[in-house]
Amino acid sequence: MRAIGIVLAGGNNHRMKELSDKRAIAAMPVAGSYRAIDFALSNMSNSHIQRVAVLTQYNARSLNEHLSSSKWWDFGRKQGGLYIFTPTITAANSSWYRGTADAIYQNLDWLKKSHEPYVVIASGDAVYKMDYNKVLEYHIDKKADITVVCKDMPAGTDVSRFGVLRTDEDGRILDFEEKPVETSGSTISCGIYVIRRRQLIELIEKCAQEDRYDFVRDILIRYKNLKRIFAYRITDYWNSISSVESYYETNMDFLKADVRKYFFKTYPDVYSKVLDLPPAKYNPGADVKNSLVSSGCIVNGTVENSILFKKVFVGNNCVIKNSIILNEVYIGDNTYIENCIVESRDTIRANSRYVGEHGVKIVVEKNERYVL
Repeated sequence: MRAIGIVLAGGNNHRMKELSDKRAIAAMPVAGSYRAIDFALSNMSNSHIQRVAVLTQYNARSLNEHLSSSKWWDFGRKQGGLYIFTPTITAANSSWYRGTADAIYQNLDWLKKSHEPYVVIASGDAVYKMDYNKVLEYHIDKKADITVVCKDMPAGTDVSRFGVLRTDEDGRILDFEEKPVETSGSTISCGIYVIRRRQLIELIEKCAQEDRYDFVRDILIRYKNLKRIFAYRITDYWNSISSVESYYETNMDFLKADVRKYFFKTYPDVYSKVLDLPPAKYNPGADVKNSLVSSGCIVNGTVENSILFKKVFVGNNCVIKNSIILNEVYIGDNTYIENCIVESRDTIRANSRYVGEHGVKIVVEKNERYVL
């Protein structure tokens, strides 16, 4: 493909509550065996983008460990590859990434040394499949300066955590509101952009000269009337996991047969780092219904409409309903868990009870409750 890729995976926000205390949002476990960043990297690989940079910053240790080998996404090659960039103190700069535009600016040498004419920029916290070639073809056909991938959300959806845009009949963006408190629009930005590489370098350098740091506010919104910025609409599954509610909903979507088929059984595939773990074990007395149970799990109790990530132990007479149990959790005997997210590497004492009432999700960590 005639493009290089950039995955923005360094951010953090308060909407993830305690879940982002341990890890970057892009490293959040999804669908039993994946991390959020796997979807963006798989899309890059399946679109034949050979050079991809991942920009990390906040709580990057687990994310960097996950990305320690590029072979899982087929980036282990002589030409191209996967590049992990973290903030670096240099003679000219000693700052952390102050925004998305600044993150790109601090790694501008990588862009300048590349030869591909286009750049695909994607967020690392969204779950979706996409052929970026189709977006690039649309970008070229429209003679666009920047193309923004967007999606029309159902009526009643809370769009306050997204960029909301309005287009004309030809698809050109007329207005762009970033995280509006109130809006009548329902078309949101998916955080995926296509732009010519030389133009990106020019815009990023201008932002740096003017002490501007944010790609959306200081490029998309600022230049919406000066540049040809177009919207590319998608209708397939897409969801961001940047809040506790959306993280819970996205994982629960994988309990639906059509969503599982779309991601797991339909080409192209989604790739992830593979661990050498035994298959899940169901002991006598185990009763599992409509759930995803990952490798390394041992189940002795009842699991309904839930997702168990890797190496979870469920004790005798336990009941787990409508819940997400993250990696390496030990659940003692006679425990009842419903409508909860249980943090990874936790131990739930025997005879415990945790219920998220009235649809409220609870993160259980070291036997403390966090009402979200």
